[in-house]
Amino acid sequence: MKSSKSKTVFRLIVILLLSTFPCRGQGCVAVRHFSSCLGATLENNLFHTGDLQIGMNYRYFESFRHFRELEEEPDRLANETEVINNAHAWDYSLTYGISPRLYTSITIPFVINTRSSLYEHGREERHTTFSRGLADMRFGLGYWLLNLEKNPNGNMAVGLGMKLPTGNYNASDIFYNVGPEKSSQVRPVDQSIQPGDGGFGITLDFQFYMKVKNNLFTYGGGFYLVNPKEVNGIRTFRETLSPLLENEAIMAVPDQFSIRTGLSYNLSTPFSTSLGARYEGVPVKDIIGGNNGFRRPGNVFSVDPGIAFFKNSMALTLNVPFAIRRERPQSVTDKKTEALTGNPRNGDAAFADYLINFGISYRFTQNKLKLDPALLQEFKN
Repeated sequence: MKSSKSKTVFRLIVILLLSTFPCRGQGCVAVRHFSSCLGATLENNLFHTGDLQIGMNYRYFESFRHFRELEEEPDRLANETEVINNAHAWDYSLTYGISPRLYTSITIPFVINTRSSLYEHGREERHTTFSRGLADMRFGLGYWLLNLEKNPNGNMAVGLGMKLPTGNYNASDIFYNVGPEKSSQVRPVDQSIQPGDGGFGITLDFQFYMKVKNNLFTYGGGFYLVNPKEVNGIRTFRETLSPLLENEAIMAVPDQFSIRTGLSYNLSTPFSTSLGARYEGVPVKDIIGGNNGFRRPGNVFSVDPGIAFFKNSMALTLNVPFAIRRERPQSVTDKKTEALTGNPRNGDAAFADYLINFGISYRFTQNKLKLDPALLQEFKN
């Protein structure tokens, strides 16, 4: 009897966590796909020593709406001069329980990206550039601050990880009408579709959940990617568009961040749903290191609905965040150009309307979650 009740508790909390905690890449041209190195879900608090989980998370967005600061530029769509990015990413993760509270994870990401534009091809014809392959791998450690068996109504985890520069940060393609006599040239693709950024990074993350009442929980989490390297040495060719863009001739290696919170409700034994908010993006300045080089700082605030299904050791999750606020603030190079010329300067960035996230995971375990029988009543339907 106790084993059956423990299994019910296990499923309930896993469904809750799978549906609420992913930290995912942003839908802004400024930001490549990225997630916390500790994986896309936080069911890790249920690991026992030796437990192993494999998972895959797929993400997709199409960015095409241009913003300067908080103002959209609808004329870009009307005149068909918008830049269109289509980005696909697959995160394959492996998570291992070192102890019931300490876990480690490795994430191996792959991407396929396309970018359609006019301005990168002589402003006369629209062409598409392409990138694909392994992105920047991540690994790290996470630790739950409270013992789950004694604190089933809430917990918090903190994590520390590293991002490795395994992705190609000099992916190149053919650009048309940009060479002598409007010839074609092979150049690095735009920063937004480069598989990697060329720098070692450190990730800091946190995750929590707390019971509000029967079947209703609040959740939250986030991460910050610290990229100490200032620039990666790859030419952008932006200075060929205008001499004023000379300070944007080399790609920067920017920080990234994501934070989210909301409520999750257990609909039935196999299903859970959630509704939350997310705020994420690329900051104007890094925490560590310089801020020279080209970056598109930007941030997105989204409403984030989700649903999850769990059966036995397999879980399926789907989240579709919708952007309700998008901002492309002045970058450091924008401010320098404005100071030099005396004229206002604020670059633009293209953002998506929504982001699709689908995840699947499977756990290999021989251990059963053991809770004080007095606490089992808290999880009865």
